[in-house]
Amino acid sequence: MKMLKIVPEKCTGCMQCELACAWVQTGQFQPSRSLIRVNVFDEEASYAPHTCLQCDEAWCMTVCPVNAIGIDDATGAKVISDELCIGCHLCTIACPFGVVFTLPESGKAAKCNLCGSRPACAVVCPTDAIEYVDGVTPGEWFEPWAERVHGRFVEAMAGSA
Repeated sequence: MKMLKIVPEKCTGCMQCELACAWVQTGQFQPSRSLIRVNVFDEEASYAPHTCLQCDEAWCMTVCPVNAIGIDDATGAKVISDELCIGCHLCTIACPFGVVFTLPESGKAAKCNLCGSRPACAVVCPTDAIEYVDGVTPGEWFEPWAERVHGRFVEAMAGSA
């Protein structure tokens, strides 16, 4: 099954992924409506796109009281049914990565659905910081990067004390 692989070291912060996602998902070029976000790490002058990791143990799916989050058989993506979602926001609270959003116009939840197997963010990324690949798990790229960022944060905090 294919999934998004993020390579933060390649991200330049151009935000094209946010624009592409917003356009494909909503038909508007509004980064605030994008389902992928680019974090800015000022301390180290770097960027990192982040979006739904399509967790195996999807807490968003587990807490949904109306089973509005299902699995797309073709992509394996956890997909929110707009018809079933009641806007209770439990999925947004349960997501440990903060990548389930509430749409302001409907009050319902939204998250990355892999654009039906052609993720716009990966297609437009000029540096290949976002790849749509087969046979990789989030832990393979996410954990080493998170450890590196955490180590730099601890080091920076020790230096400012």
